[in-house]
Amino acid sequence: MDELGFGVTGENLHCGTPINPASPSVVPGGSCSGSAVAVSAQLVEFALGTDTTGDLRIPASFCGVLCFRPSHGVVSTLGTLPNSHSLDTIGWLARDPHILSRVGDALLPAAACGLKGKRQLVFADDCFELLKIPNQKTVDVIENAVRTLPYGFQPPKHINIGQYISSNVPSLKEFCEPSTKLQEGKSALKALCTVMLLLQRYEFKANHEDWVNTVKPKLGLEVSTRVLQAVNFTDDNIKSLYIVRTEWRAALKNLLKDTGILVLPTMAGHPLKRNSKQRLSSEFEDKMYAFVSIAALSGCCQATVPLGNHNDHPISISFVAAHGSDKFLLRAILDMYSAIQEQIVLASKLALPPVIDRDVDTSELLKEKGNNSFKRKQWSKAIEFYSGAIKLNDTNATYYCNRAAAYLELGRFKQAEADCDQALLLDKKNVKAYLRRGTAKESVLNYQEALQDFRHALALEPQNRTALAAEKRLQKHLR
Repeated sequence: MDELGFGVTGENLHCGTPINPASPSVVPGGSCSGSAVAVSAQLVEFALGTDTTGDLRIPASFCGVLCFRPSHGVVSTLGTLPNSHSLDTIGWLARDPHILSRVGDALLPAAACGLKGKRQLVFADDCFELLKIPNQKTVDVIENAVRTLPYGFQPPKHINIGQYISSNVPSLKEFCEPSTKLQEGKSALKALCTVMLLLQRYEFKANHEDWVNTVKPKLGLEVSTRVLQAVNFTDDNIKSLYIVRTEWRAALKNLLKDTGILVLPTMAGHPLKRNSKQRLSSEFEDKMYAFVSIAALSGCCQATVPLGNHNDHPISISFVAAHGSDKFLLRAILDMYSAIQEQIVLASKLALPPVIDRDVDTSELLKEKGNNSFKRKQWSKAIEFYSGAIKLNDTNATYYCNRAAAYLELGRFKQAEADCDQALLLDKKNVKAYLRRGTAKESVLNYQEALQDFRHALALEPQNRTALAAEKRLQKHLR
């Protein structure tokens, strides 16, 4: 385990870095790297660990094993050294969902609710937009798996969780950076993880400041940085951190109620190479902590399930249920697991869709209907019409570019970027495609690539006001 439960890579200055059995060239993740490696290497059937801000979920994702972080306070932490008592939990890892569930039977109180009725998956679309992993390996796998189950699940729904947070956690506003309407949800997600980290620093300082200042322990660079941030933490507005925590738990309970399960990515990307001098980028950390803060700050339970590999590294997905719904969530994972494994295999063999006969006149009519819907701000309807036009004629760059604009309005940035990619393959001088792809990339904090797109647009139209303003704005971000 990383020193003081603070690391996220699994590297340890004193004991060395455990080898990741699922991908030996990369770090195993932390802080509970030993537990994850032991389970992944089949040395044990399950392992326990602490999870404060992702300490079990991160290595579970990197090592390709199942993980369960219980609701805060449901499993006793008596006998452990606290990191942050408002966030600390005792969780567990396993390779087999039946083992994961049986450990839950042993540790969870009888009051931790079991099956409550037909479950409904709620996909956090804006979180998946932040990934560079195609939806067919994540969202589609889960949706297709649930469709094959004969009973027990309602049709899934999709939401922008960032916008939901922004609208339902009023005290979070003081932690949000100024943002456009389009980026409001992204700002709320970042603010949520900021509150989580500030709360952790405040409570760690209260618990360990005297010891750190007296002993002056020799710590690894990553851990030392986090410990110093905590010990040097000063903030007079501590009360607001606890208010946000309370509001967020209530808001998530209201969203999920008794039968909802939020679906979101576990991690933002692939782990670092072993023994690399490179450090985690601020962009990677922002996304990673945004994902883990959803359960950590609300105190809700979360299960992490591996989804095979992407680019030769394990990937996973997570499920979050309301506080106290631990056995309900474990049962849902057990019911879905076999179907998920079947869909992972099918996704890896996914063939390209067949070519559809073209009908130019009809496709143009559908495009016009899409344009009319767009003007009326009926974004989803516009997407349906543009998609129909593309099915009939997939060589028209305008159709893709128009659909990208509608995706942007819905905050579905990954789909917008993909449509702009296709538009530019068909028409390399499509200025709107560069502008919209740049907007999509900027919205997921990919500032360098966004700047390149806006500069491409300026090369084609030197006086384009949108591109000029974006260039100026992004240069400030990249300083």
